[in-house]
Amino acid sequence: MSQPDANAVKQFLLSLQNDICLALENADAALRTNVPVKTANRKKFFQEEWQREGGGGGRTRVLEDGGVFEQAGVNFSHVTGDSMPASATAKRPELEGRSFEAMGVSLVIHPKNPYIPTTHANVRFFIAEKEGCDPIWWFGGGFDLTPYYPFEEDVIHWHEQAKKACDTIDSDYYTKYKQWCDEYFYLPHRNETRGVGGLFFDDLNEKSFQHCFSFMQSVGNQFIPAYLPIVDKRRALPFGEQERDFQLYRRGRYVEFNLVYDRGTLFGLQTGGRTESILMSLPPLVKWRYNWQPAPDSDEARLYERYLQPQNWLGLN
Repeated sequence: MSQPDANAVKQFLLSLQNDICLALENADAALRTNVPVKTANRKKFFQEEWQREGGGGGRTRVLEDGGVFEQAGVNFSHVTGDSMPASATAKRPELEGRSFEAMGVSLVIHPKNPYIPTTHANVRFFIAEKEGCDPIWWFGGGFDLTPYYPFEEDVIHWHEQAKKACDTIDSDYYTKYKQWCDEYFYLPHRNETRGVGGLFFDDLNEKSFQHCFSFMQSVGNQFIPAYLPIVDKRRALPFGEQERDFQLYRRGRYVEFNLVYDRGTLFGLQTGGRTESILMSLPPLVKWRYNWQPAPDSDEARLYERYLQPQNWLGLN
């Protein structure tokens, strides 16, 4: 198997962060004005570079109170350490006693308009080394969509793009990683998925380093073509207090998942990562209600009845 090239991965991730931030800024500027993007008074990502006491650091970028994006965070991190955290070694005891590098780009976008879904994407690379031993490395990542008022054509488009990201590398990957996404982004205490899924993969180390790296690149590069056409279709839809109220209530599910189940949150906190950057994924405004249920036959009820269980969105065998 070919040797891993951590520097090549890092350069791709830094470039990916730049590309995604620019695309989101352009989209937000186009949504806030009717003038060309080049001349718009555009809202830009605030950037903060940080260092981690245990080794490494990162580059956090956040856009707040934009024309369409209430909060969008796109983070790059590259952290190092002398030993892996308990969250990693519990499942992979072979990592005990190894130093590590972990790098990735992670993003979460919370739009203002309830008809535009929230979305999350992440691509990452881990390598753990020990003198006298071969390195242990793997890739992970994916992207998923969390609508409040879903449109089936949007969900189908999202999964078509997910399949495209997979098919350029391996035609078996979409079915495999789509299922993993459905299983991972699931709230068992609610008996519902977090959204309508997408892709999730982890521990990818097969065929060659270049094969796995190419797949990670394909997933990262496919995010903008998957998401921004949905934003463009739904940006002008009018909404009122009822739709906004439901959006804020459903954002609570996002908080529940990220704080109770998300591996990335746990890994970041256990490795002494930067708390502000780790918790950037949480929405800026959320509402909580006791034992709330949607009205029968309502648009809100349709989310629960049709969209919060795994579906074969592309009609594949």
